[in-house]
Amino acid sequence: MTTWQRLEIGSGERRLCLAMNRWGARRALTRFFRVISRLGDGVFWYALMALLAAFGGTRGLHAAIHMAAVGVIAATLYRVLKRWTRRPRPFRSHADITPYVAPLDEFSFPSGHTLHAVSFTLIALAYFPLLAPPLIAFTVLVAMSRVVLGMHYPSDVLAATLIGCALAGSSLWLVPASWLA
Repeated sequence: MTTWQRLEIGSGERRLCLAMNRWGARRALTRFFRVISRLGDGVFWYALMALLAAFGGTRGLHAAIHMAAVGVIAATLYRVLKRWTRRPRPFRSHADITPYVAPLDEFSFPSGHTLHAVSFTLIALAYFPLLAPPLIAFTVLVAMSRVVLGMHYPSDVLAATLIGCALAGSSLWLVPASWLA
């Protein structure tokens, strides 16, 4: 039994993961969360960065540059953490969890989709607070999609949320105040 499996026993995480994964058995929800997950692969965020840079003036260009820089750091960080922790994806550890999409890599912890979504959302909102309703909604859906589609445990998503908050917060602390004015 792996360390990850020992942590799951009695925690209820497996049950929550399975319950959310069963939502994916509904064809319409599967399609919906597949689209959300696919957009969360980067398409949505790259489009947002391009739109901010093209139509947001100097502030938009600064936001796009900031998001791109944090995106590179986030990608490096989550890849290192995945190789270090080596947590198997839920569908690999539990036969009753169905994968509704193909995984982008082998391991589960942390959720890269969620880490990027949270960090990008927080950075974009620091520059353009009026974007909060659509960005927060999309970020929550991306995080949910990863569990519903059988790719991640809830704790993978929670950890990625905390890491994304820390990464965005740190980067905002380092950015020149004039960029946010």
